[in-house]
Amino acid sequence: MAKLFEPIALGDLALANRIVIAPMCQYSAEAGRMTDWHAIHLGQLAQSGAAILTIEATAVTPEGRISYGDVGLWDDATEAAMGKVLESVRRWSDMPIAIQLAHAGRKASTAKPWEGGAQIAPGAVNGWQTLSASDLPFEGSENPPVALDSAGLARIRTAFAEAAHRAARLGIDAVQIHAAHGYLLHQFLSPLSNTRTDEYGGSLENRMLFPLEVFDAVRAAFPAGKPVTVRLSGTDWVEGGWDIAQTIAFCKALEARGASAIHVSSGGLDPRQQIPVGPNYQVPLARAVKDAVSIPVIAVGLITEPEQAEAIIATGDADMIALARTVLYDPRWPWHAAAALGARVKVAPQFLRSQPHTFKDLFVSN
Repeated sequence: MAKLFEPIALGDLALANRIVIAPMCQYSAEAGRMTDWHAIHLGQLAQSGAAILTIEATAVTPEGRISYGDVGLWDDATEAAMGKVLESVRRWSDMPIAIQLAHAGRKASTAKPWEGGAQIAPGAVNGWQTLSASDLPFEGSENPPVALDSAGLARIRTAFAEAAHRAARLGIDAVQIHAAHGYLLHQFLSPLSNTRTDEYGGSLENRMLFPLEVFDAVRAAFPAGKPVTVRLSGTDWVEGGWDIAQTIAFCKALEARGASAIHVSSGGLDPRQQIPVGPNYQVPLARAVKDAVSIPVIAVGLITEPEQAEAIIATGDADMIALARTVLYDPRWPWHAAAALGARVKVAPQFLRSQPHTFKDLFVSN
């Protein structure tokens, strides 16, 4: 069997193969509430043949949204809207569903990408005051964030825990904590964005403290038998910033606290970043983490070809691969990968007649 299609477990959650649908923001919510667009988007990906589907970055507070179109899970209305979408998806798919819980910090209050994506000032329509570890804006021309005080930190920790409780009530199978791409938890980790002089700033141990407190709060709030994973940036791609050595220390601390897997991405914290974008450009970061921890590690970033994904797993660079833009472009990518690698993939019975004659044993029915 192709290594990409071997089963794996995240904690107590059994997965059919090594393909993860990564969280992908759709900027199509209304006041944090999911819409019919999310039923269409998640519904098609739930028929992809991947092992697990991850709901996009879901803000734990209104000001934690990247844009005014982001999904949230902070009150009964946002929970009910998500529940309606999940009910529709689950009616036709038994694929496990994860959710990425997030707070955008200083990268919040922006326009939607197709509207330019620029920060919207506080007081303007669809804008609000941003928060961060320190009062340093992402771009020098942007409105500075407010540095979180002890009460603000407590409020956000509680918000992450309450969102995890809501996710559990919705029957979600796994939680991913977003500590990557320059959002709030990453802002605490990196010395480029964290210039605090209290117990949450300065040394690596201090900079890791708040993200680890958030992890502990989520882990305590989510059912013990269900996995809590973390997505992080392996490097800022800026000299003097967050790097792979600090990442490994953070991952070891997460593993010790009960993290079920680590999802390794990179960048997003500083506009000076110099990213060597190309196929597999983040895989060495995943390999470095995998060599340091015993929990599963997920690689992501310009993984587009079945043979490429198979090699990442077969050589031990990572335990799973995650797809985002690749699977938006080709929502049946796992089917095509199974065909290319001589594996089999589970499909809904409505799709059985689409199996090509040249791949007679490709499909397994529900």
